[in-house]
Amino acid sequence: MDVSEPASISTGIANRYAQAVFDLAREEGMLDGVESDLDALEAALQDSADLRTLISSPIYTRDEQGAAIAAIADRMGLTPVMRNVLGLMAQKRRLFVLPQLVASLRERLSQARGEVTAEVVSAQPLTPEQERRLGETLAAREGKRIRLRTKVDESLIGGLVVRLGSRMIDTSIRAKLGRLQNMMKEVG
Repeated sequence: MDVSEPASISTGIANRYAQAVFDLAREEGMLDGVESDLDALEAALQDSADLRTLISSPIYTRDEQGAAIAAIADRMGLTPVMRNVLGLMAQKRRLFVLPQLVASLRERLSQARGEVTAEVVSAQPLTPEQERRLGETLAAREGKRIRLRTKVDESLIGGLVVRLGSRMIDTSIRAKLGRLQNMMKEVG
């Protein structure tokens, strides 16, 4: 069995749901609301182990997942489009693709705006001035508007790791030390 098959299936399912949500939100003029929903869902998935368990565990019935996700959606104040699709996903036992749905939908929203999303991981939080300058530099390089999504990873020691589409620029101290270590192994 090809191990990439389950990931491919999940991505395909998520892409179909993301396209449906995108189309409905565009028709109803709710793209900004859906983007807020994605921010809330992404934060909840990152912060709540219970939510991650709810969407991935087979021990919950369809009804239990549906009731829980409806309560979560209401509490988060999600748009009707997102609330309805989450309910449908629970009914069809497809909540496990929620992280991929969020990523796929974000990509569609960025494409609709003519933006490219750059994921930036830094050793320390970037200042607003650093974010502005980095955004301008990447925009000049790509010829498109850049949306930065920043994260902090202290293990980088210093520098940045920037993912822009399929490219990665790694200027972190951790990567430089790793390269130096490899060169020293080759010499000695």
